[in-house]
Amino acid sequence: MPSREGALARAAAFFDGGGFKALLSDLVAIPSTAQEEGREADLDRYLNGAIRPWLERLGFAVQVRPNPVAGFGPILTGIRIEDPARPTVLLYGHGDTVRGLEDQWRQGLEPWRLIEEDGRWYGRGTADNKGQHALDIAALEAVLAERGGRLGFNVKVVLEMAEERGSRGLREFVAAHARELAADVLIASDGPRVEPDIPTIATGTRGTWHFDLVLRLRPGGVHSGHWGGLTRDPAILLAHALTTLMDSNGRVLVRGILPPALPNSVRAVLDGCPVGGGGDAATIDEGWGEPGLTSAEKIYGWNSLIVLAMISGRPENPVNAVAPDARAHCQIRYTVDSDPAAFGPAIRAHLDAHGFHDVAVENAGLRMPASRTDPDHPWVRWAQASMAKSLGKRVQIIPNASGGLPGDVFVDHLGVPLVWVPHSYNGCKQHGPDEHFLIAPAREGILAFAGMWWDLGEAGTPKP
Repeated sequence: MPSREGALARAAAFFDGGGFKALLSDLVAIPSTAQEEGREADLDRYLNGAIRPWLERLGFAVQVRPNPVAGFGPILTGIRIEDPARPTVLLYGHGDTVRGLEDQWRQGLEPWRLIEEDGRWYGRGTADNKGQHALDIAALEAVLAERGGRLGFNVKVVLEMAEERGSRGLREFVAAHARELAADVLIASDGPRVEPDIPTIATGTRGTWHFDLVLRLRPGGVHSGHWGGLTRDPAILLAHALTTLMDSNGRVLVRGILPPALPNSVRAVLDGCPVGGGGDAATIDEGWGEPGLTSAEKIYGWNSLIVLAMISGRPENPVNAVAPDARAHCQIRYTVDSDPAAFGPAIRAHLDAHGFHDVAVENAGLRMPASRTDPDHPWVRWAQASMAKSLGKRVQIIPNASGGLPGDVFVDHLGVPLVWVPHSYNGCKQHGPDEHFLIAPAREGILAFAGMWWDLGEAGTPKP
């Protein structure tokens, strides 16, 4: 008789027998970067050549349509309806990647070839996001096989090819096809776990708001010998302006760009939540950031201010001159508890109050909106229980993934709760050279999804 245990065993056999590695190897070999010119055919090949035939074999009606925003990658939809009375799940992923950066990978590795080494699969897209959505679909195939070609629920897939360019066009696409894509819940995978060995559910993501601080003092540079010590240095002045925004311990001083408080529901779900698993990528510096918050509260429940880039003069070829101007590109990562419309006025008022009237705030605006489903939502708790049953271990819920995802699009236009189940970890180097996927969490990922897909076909799913 078909059984939950049988479905998990099928998924494990596919993974342990090398089937998933071979599948991921084929996907990685398609150089589907959205950030390099001349790769448009590869974006299409990923969808039409790799994903479309796979989904059609699983009984999906598949369409690949152009992006409604010209110049951005196509979008695939796959729909498999068994019984409209049963739950419908939306599965999202993206097949585009960042640049390959071929010349920056360490010796023996390369972006478009899967290489296994020390419990890791190296290759561009292994973690972000080819390996993650491929695990979810492979688990779906295991359940289909165990139930003899049935699922017991309905699935809709959205796979875009412009996520690494800000998901341009996705909002317009989902809005135009909202009726077609209607679902009860989004269950999908992207981003990192809180730690490599802790299964995680994220119910949203922080948004991103960018701005430039610019100080222009003169049309061109002036001789440093003649003018140094007499005329204002824009780099020094801009540095002082930045120190009014944040102190030397990382505490944000512009309180108007922060949430009014940490919500009790967020504090409760993050109680005891670990943060780490970055490998050699970075360290957690104790005492950095908002006082009184734990590391988990800082990154999953609060706002942060980051200077992404600064320049004055030409660092690569300096000359003996006092520079004419200075610029800093900054980012705010914010939760849904903040209003990004207030960020610009708050920064302007803060700079003026500290005497920096000459420092302009330019190019300010929203890059990716924040989103969040209540961590106690029935679908979130259902997924947590299903995963715990499959993996035999605690599943951590966090209110926001640490990176950015287009969850707001699906909340705004489909009204679905968000259940993000990441399979990667903070140290995967997903946007740099040597990107990799940890094999052990990946194996847990396919088992977790096989269990959820099985449970969706049983009684006891949350009611609409």
